[in-house]
Amino acid sequence: MSITPELKAQLIKEYATKEGDTGSPEVQVAILTSRIKTLTEHFKTNKKDNHSRRGLLKMVALRRKLLDYTKGKDEGRYQDLIKRLGIRR
Repeated sequence: MSITPELKAQLIKEYATKEGDTGSPEVQVAILTSRIKTLTEHFKTNKKDNHSRRGLLKMVALRRKLLDYTKGKDEGRYQDLIKRLGIRR
């Protein structure tokens, strides 16, 4: 369950902090959030797909780590990011 290259490019463009930015926590969290939403929809029809469920849990944990890192570095960036993505915390 992956996202399309077009969607990934759009997310990078939207959440990049500067030109050519693909590695900032904002971009990484946005891409992970998109992948998590895609997998969540997948599990609504494929309840027994435990292999992909493990990958989902790893993605959620990675997103949490990136969000914690962002919160530790700059609380304002963190608040802005979760508001833009619609993530509750």
